Amino acid sequence: MVRQLGELENEVMTRVWQWNRPVTVREVLDDLRTERDIAYTTVMTVLDKLHRKGWLRREQAGRAYRYEAVSSREAYTAALMNEAWATSDNPAAALVHFFGMMSPEQREALRDALRVVPEQVDGSGDTGETSEPPTR
Repeated sequence: MVRQLGELENEVMTRVWQWNRPVTVREVLDDLRTERDIAYTTVMTVLDKLHRKGWLRREQAGRAYRYEAVSSREAYTAALMNEAWATSDNPAAALVHFFGMMSPEQREALRDALRVVPEQVDGSGDTGETSEPPTR
């Protein structure tokens, strides 16, 4: 089961995903402080929790750590969507409702995505993709 990120966890992960490189607590703190008053220890705690939950890996850099995302934001989003869809008693109806909520641009993106997904000979739909977000 993929747990949705909390508000501050999401803000931190958004930065890590956008920067797409190892980051320090200080870098995340400085960026967060452009939007809110927040303590160094709060950011350090959030990064540590995200590491313990499997969302981030970390490497010692002197006395500090550098944190890096384990998977992409797209993989996280896809896992949330898949989990929500799987909870439906009628997945086909859920998809119809979901598609009905989409903008024309989103439907076009869906068409593009369906053209990219490789067809499987055995029909299992398994693409061999293993880059899933943590399930904690």
